[in-house]
Amino acid sequence: MKKTVSFHTLGCRLNMSETGQIAQTFVEKGYKVVPFGENSDVTFLNTCTVTDGADSSCRNLIRKAQKNSPEGKVVVAGCYAQMEAEKIKKMQGVDLILGTNEKYKVFDYLQDEEETQVKIDKTNEFWGATTTKADSHTRAFLKIQDGCNYVCSYCIIPFARGRSRTITVANAVEEAKKLVADGFKEVVLTGVNIGEYESTSGERLEDLLAGVVKVEGLERLRMSSVEPNTITRELLEVLKTSDKYQDHFHIPLQSGSDTILTSMRRKYDVNFYRKTISMVKEYFPDCSIGADVIVGYPGESEELFMQTYNLLKELPITHFHVFPFSKRKNTSAAKMEDQIQAGVKKDRVKTLINLGEEKRMAFAEKLVGQSGSVLFEREKDGYYEGYTSNYIRVAVKSDINLQNQIREVEFNQRVGDKLFGDLK
Repeated sequence: MKKTVSFHTLGCRLNMSETGQIAQTFVEKGYKVVPFGENSDVTFLNTCTVTDGADSSCRNLIRKAQKNSPEGKVVVAGCYAQMEAEKIKKMQGVDLILGTNEKYKVFDYLQDEEETQVKIDKTNEFWGATTTKADSHTRAFLKIQDGCNYVCSYCIIPFARGRSRTITVANAVEEAKKLVADGFKEVVLTGVNIGEYESTSGERLEDLLAGVVKVEGLERLRMSSVEPNTITRELLEVLKTSDKYQDHFHIPLQSGSDTILTSMRRKYDVNFYRKTISMVKEYFPDCSIGADVIVGYPGESEELFMQTYNLLKELPITHFHVFPFSKRKNTSAAKMEDQIQAGVKKDRVKTLINLGEEKRMAFAEKLVGQSGSVLFEREKDGYYEGYTSNYIRVAVKSDINLQNQIREVEFNQRVGDKLFGDLK
């Protein structure tokens, strides 16, 4: 009987691509991948540490993994493992703790029987990663960059993942070809700070994009989060002329206050951000835009918070990713005075989430009566669900299998922020 392995990924799309790569390695070693929660010989947790909430989720997952597979091995890997190995080591049932680079070497350590191994490596080697057939995603994630050279006051990621490093343009194109050959129709380019690709690699991100979109059989392309100060007209020109780039961008804001942005050590001000959004809309007038926002940063008064609220209300941003400020070890913001009370942060998060839901529903409502292409991902309760080009979820009733198909859909109803429609 084959040995079994289960996976659980916390955090960003970058983590998803890395889990997919590691899952394929297990398959090649003869393991069968089973859903997380089932009893398995190995449980692999790829973790995140961007917030206190992420840390708490990691600890809960470790306990759940040990309960589900008391005789199996539990591997805790990734950013939380990199930053809090000693805390994890004290938890019951953890067999192997692997840092952000060491997780790719899991089979170097998996067979050792010594008590709770800790392998933390801070080298700056680039480890490529893509979604694989061993994973369960319809969209493929292709890692083109890792680490970050920025020193934002609140961010722990440079400590967890190291300095920026990249894949080559040629290798990115080859990986995209493999993904298409494996049946993926949509590729999402991921990284910690992919806008810094050129300054790290010496090659241009525009050339990487131009090479990937020429891959025969690729039908849709997206990028994960791109810093506003790295979006250029030339980049948008390449995306616009490709006919494959989808109408959705994720452009972090973090705060709508220049006072807070300066303290955060961000590389733009509100006026620059506003102009960047306007430029993106010039090239992609129908696009939706997502933004990360941190509330409750030290010194954020009610007035400064309202500057963020009003900016988000003004700009055509439709997908809000709102986080309460979390003290992260080794960051300068954790040591600042004027820390905001948890209750205030909670209220501000709720306020922005409500605004975001209103704006996303209004955006979806404008699509009712129109039609567009949808990549269907899964079946749920007799409906197949997928996403429009501008990242609105769509559900269609169908007796035929639509999974991993791109079909034209007429949108005839909105329920919440989801559209319902019929195949054309």
